[in-house]
Amino acid sequence: MWIEIFCCCVFIYTLFRCLLYDDDILEMETSDSSALFVVANRFEKLYGGKVYVGLRIPDADTGSRQNVDMVLVTEGEAVVISVKNLSGFVSLNADGSWNCESSNMQKTERLPDPVMETKKQASILESYLEQRGVALPDGYFSCKVVLPNPKLCIIPSRDFPSEVITYDQWVQQKRESKNMFSGWLKGAFRSGKKEMQESIHQKLNFILSTAPMWDRLELKGNKYVLGEFLEFKGKQEDVQALKNIKRSKFSRLIIQNTSMLGFAPSKLQVLYSPRDYRGEGTSDSELKEVTVRSSTEVLFQPENSTKVRKFKLSSIVSLSLTA
Repeated sequence: MWIEIFCCCVFIYTLFRCLLYDDDILEMETSDSSALFVVANRFEKLYGGKVYVGLRIPDADTGSRQNVDMVLVTEGEAVVISVKNLSGFVSLNADGSWNCESSNMQKTERLPDPVMETKKQASILESYLEQRGVALPDGYFSCKVVLPNPKLCIIPSRDFPSEVITYDQWVQQKRESKNMFSGWLKGAFRSGKKEMQESIHQKLNFILSTAPMWDRLELKGNKYVLGEFLEFKGKQEDVQALKNIKRSKFSRLIIQNTSMLGFAPSKLQVLYSPRDYRGEGTSDSELKEVTVRSSTEVLFQPENSTKVRKFKLSSIVSLSLTA
């Protein structure tokens, strides 16, 4: 009898998850994008300032765009940060590259030197900022590579460059120690004039807030996906109701449940805010609203993937579109 009850509970639980989350949601539970936002949120809590995630900086030398995981901007300094959501075992090669071996020892991957790659990203970002009228003093940017996955073992950690922040180092940092980071934040411009610091700080924040970025899906359960929004799919009347939502006009969508007590809704409210190129924010009075079926889907192509994924609106919290 107990076996039948257990099997019944498992079936109900599985059915419940399938109703609330589609297959793409379940695949994204441990995604690299979600790890980025965990790191970004903790950086902002520890150091203050602003973290910009998922940048796509134009590279004049190659004519392509350079992906930058995140940039932390505080008064007088900025840090370009790469996040490697690795698990298993990592060792350092003589040329600076990394050997990444899965925990079951069945798969080995060789990564180009992540520290050098991050420094290259910082150089491209500096050139981009200069093109937009901001010349930073020498040493303004520092670089870090963060390893936030507790299932990663560094062999041995002392051989890795100081720019690499292991999981143990990451979790041991505390808010009150933000001024004693021995190289995390270098304070490169602290000795300059206050007015010049504030000017560069303001310009840097403005340029990064308007720089090219990946579109962003926020899913239920604090999961995130970076990539490119393609279109809506669903009943003709629902797609027609959403036709005015274009990246040139609107920047963010918020999905709200219209049902009571959290039951699976048949309809959802989609609130969307007009794009504000002045950077002054959007008031509640400017928000537009449309109601569509919860089965309506968002077609989204994740970063570094050739596969287009479908996400039901019922599994989405918000969608942010870049210009």
